[in-house]
Amino acid sequence: MTAFERDDIRTVRRIVVKVGSSSISGDAAHRIDTIVQAIAAAHDNGTEVVLVSSGAIATAIPFLDLGGRPNDLATQQAAAAVGQNVLMWRYQTSLDRFDILAGQVLLTAGDLENATPRSNARRAMERLLGLRILPIVNENDTVATHEIRFGDNDRLAALVAQLVGADALVLLSDIECLYTRPPGEPGATPIHRVAYGDDLDGFEFGSVVVNSVGTGGAATKVSAARLATASGIGVLVTSADRIADALSGSDIGTWFAPNPEPATSTTGPVRTAAATLPADKLG
Repeated sequence: MTAFERDDIRTVRRIVVKVGSSSISGDAAHRIDTIVQAIAAAHDNGTEVVLVSSGAIATAIPFLDLGGRPNDLATQQAAAAVGQNVLMWRYQTSLDRFDILAGQVLLTAGDLENATPRSNARRAMERLLGLRILPIVNENDTVATHEIRFGDNDRLAALVAQLVGADALVLLSDIECLYTRPPGEPGATPIHRVAYGDDLDGFEFGSVVVNSVGTGGAATKVSAARLATASGIGVLVTSADRIADALSGSDIGTWFAPNPEPATSTTGPVRTAAATLPADKLG
């Protein structure tokens, strides 16, 4: 069997795309149109797309005059309730240009750990895709607590890709690819391709960061890629501005090659423990 590579993304049956808060909130909200246009093109080519989108809390910040991301859980939950409504409205308004309907799917970690809600989530998304509706997935921040959160939506995206049996996962970031160390440091070089099973010795990935709008970092993307590729899902990490190129299979970003002999079944339990790197590799 021919190995699955990034240029095969243009012909896959099913793909999960994840976009972070900083790429679509505040002054970057205009990028929703760019993302929607690329997804619509893939949709027209027959590809089934699931969008995992952060941004509910970040979207609410200016409406609630918070001045920044709230620190207490109750305010985060309230902001998520407001922001999720606005975020979905923005996506649907953009999708209207292409006569595509969105369907909102909000999940907690418990939903994917327990058989009944996991099965319900899979069945709902399968039906949405069968109806040619775009599922837009986010963590259910209004009811999630610190103890049951996914931690970041890169991880959520990998778990959703497992859940729906996606062929590929595209993690959109603020930079075009991952680097061997934080890109601002001397000696940092782009990582073009990571073969399945590579231990990434000598690479340093920034640990999870919390900025004014969200959480994330290179380390979360590497962990999510490890989780997805173990199930035979190819993973591409690139900039949100390059989404059209990514979905057309262009030679961009950092490609994580999938396990050629995956053992994980999408009908079984979804792993909610993210694959991790050694602590000294997280930087």
